[in-house]
Formats: sequence, C-alpha cells, structure tokens
Amino acid sequence: MLSLNRTKRKLAWTGLLHAIIVMFLMSSTPRLFAQAALLMEQPFGFFGALNPTGHTAIYLERVCADSPIHLRMCADGEPGVVISRYHGMGGYDWVAIPLIPYLYAVDDPSKVPSKVDVETVQRLRSHYREALLGTFGETLPKSGAFHDGWEQLVGTAYDRRTYVFRFATTPEQDRQLIVRINALSNVSHFNLEYNNCADFDRFILNNYFPHQFGRTFFPDAGMTTPKHVAFALVKYAKRHPETQLTTLEIPQVPGFRRESRPIHGVDESLIMNGYVIPIAVLNPYVAGGLLADYLVQGRYKLVPKNPETVDPEHLKALTQPSNAPPTGTGSQQENVRDSEQPSQQLQPSGATPSKDAPASAHAAPLKAIPASPINDQP
Repeated sequence: MLSLNRTKRKLAWTGLLHAIIVMFLMSSTPRLFAQAALLMEQPFGFFGALNPTGHTAIYLERVCADSPIHLRMCADGEPGVVISRYHGMGGYDWVAIPLIPYLYAVDDPSKVPSKVDVETVQRLRSHYREALLGTFGETLPKSGAFHDGWEQLVGTAYDRRTYVFRFATTPEQDRQLIVRINALSNVSHFNLEYNNCADFDRFILNNYFPHQFGRTFFPDAGMTTPKHVAFALVKYAKRHPETQLTTLEIPQVPGFRRESRPIHGVDESLIMNGYVIPIAVLNPYVAGGLLADYLVQGRYKLVPKNPETVDPEHLKALTQPSNAPPTGTGSQQENVRDSEQPSQQLQPSGATPSKDAPASAHAAPLKAIPASPINDQP
C-alpha cells in the first residue's frame, strides 16, 4: 500500500513537471500573428483573355519602404507594403507600394469611390504618381496595347478582383526578409516561364517556410503560376495549423473595366480556351499529356465557399487572425455574383474623392535608390 502511494505521488509530480515545461516552452516561443498575405489577382483585359494565369503579390504589414525599391521595418501606424515582380517597370525587378494606394490609388480609405469610370481612375492614378512617387514615377513607362506600365502599381482593385491568403509571420522573419531583398540587385530579369511574379513570391514564401515552395514540372509544365503558389500555401497550411491561413476576397470596384476573369493554370488555360486543339493536330501525344496533367493535378479549387469580403474601410482584416476555418468549408467557382454568394460582406465606402483631393499630409515623395550590384537572385 505504501509503495502504491509513493508511485501515485511520483506520477503526480512528473505530470506537474511536464506541464511546467510545456508552459515555459509556449511562453518562450515567438508568437505568430497573421501579418502577411499572398494576393492572388485575377486576369483582366485582352492579355488576360490570352493568358488567364493572373498575377500575384505579397502584402507585408510590418514591412514598409523608404522608396519603392528599398525596404525597412514599419513605424507605428504605417500600413505596410505590397511587393511584387514586374515586367518592363523601368528596368527594376521588384517594386513595393503601400497597401491602400496599391489597391485604390489613394491614401485615405474614406476617399475610395464605390463606383468609378475611366476619367476617375486616370485622375486618381495620375495624382498619386505626381504627389507621392516623385522622380521614381517619372522613370516608369506608361501602359501600352500589349503591356502594363506604371499604372499596374496603383489602383489594382479598379482592374480586378483579388483573393487574399493571409498567414502568420514573426518580426524576426520580416527583418531577415528585408535584409535579403535589399541585398538583391534590383535589375529586371523577368521571364514569363522561369522568373515571373509567382517565382518571386516563391522566393519570399521560402523565407517564411523554408524549402516548401519549389518548382515542380507537374502541373503547368514547370512554369510557376499564381494558382500553383496559392495551392502550395494552402496545402502547407493544412499540415501546419499554426500558419493561421485564412482566405478573404477584395472585390473589384465596378465601372472601370468589365469583371475580371477566373484564374487558370497553364494546362487549364490551354484546355479551357481551346488552345489544345491545334496542339492536338500537330502532336496528339503532347495534347494527351496536357490533358492527363490537367485531369490528374490541374483541377484544384482554392477559393472557399463564402469568403469574407473586405472593403476599403476594413483592410485591417488582411492581417488580423480569424476564427474562420483556414481553408473554408468546400470551394466554389471564382466570380460568383454577390446576389448568388451570401458572403460575410462588409459595407463598402461610398465616399467619392474630389478632383482636387490632396494626398495625406504626412506622406512625402518617394525617391529612387540605386540598385545594389549583387548576383544573388530569387
């Protein structure tokens, strides 16, 4: 009996010791908060019809910029930047723009119009370029018939709908990323097949989740696409709940363009758009391989049912943790109309900016900084 009591006391003390150790480890481990997001942006316009793979960018809440090509940690109250790789952006490889101007071409969310036209969008973009991009904006090319110029840096919500995949980061990870990106030679080496915007996002995501975002031959024939990068992030988050992945939607502001198109992968684009037919005529074996690749690995859906819709006044939701399931309950086709989709929609701002609306008083013109000649490239 005495031996049994000693055994019970020993087990009790052992359990208490284990509980203390677990609590200590939990308190000493850096806490993760949803402080970053992958932005998967739908294709639009003529080029978007030919190549419906869309665009991706990364939003970093703790990371700000001295200029669009030099990063730093944010001060209190600064909203962070969206960073992405572009083609034909004045010779630069990547550019960083504050979140609100990136989406709406204004500094104040209350000045975002609920509906726009061509004149309004051009005025907002031109005003932001002149007021805040400064000499940097003067070096950037304008849009053409077959390429986008500096306009793609600001007011993206007037062009297309964006799906947001937010995830948790730590301040130390953000600092490491800033050091790595600032050390890169910011000279464009864009290549649609092997160095596109999604490849740049792979480089950033691997900073937070090492060795998780590699290049794969299937699907999409070795080309990294926005849809594939988002799929890899969702797949990783299912195995690692601490990632705190949540999907949100930023609607397209109506009036400037037709509704943007759903995002497809390479194989999916070839099949859905009928491009596979001439390929089948020339080489049925290649066409059969594309079809098999699409059927086996290319039909994944990423957008959960009823994602929360974020308006300009509630962009803080892009980084605040949510109690919603990380990947939703099931999935849906993209571009479900609001009347057909009972999403958790927040009321949009109805304010319309005046033609002479000034930029925020604290904002200063951003100046270009020479790129560093370092060969390490993402």
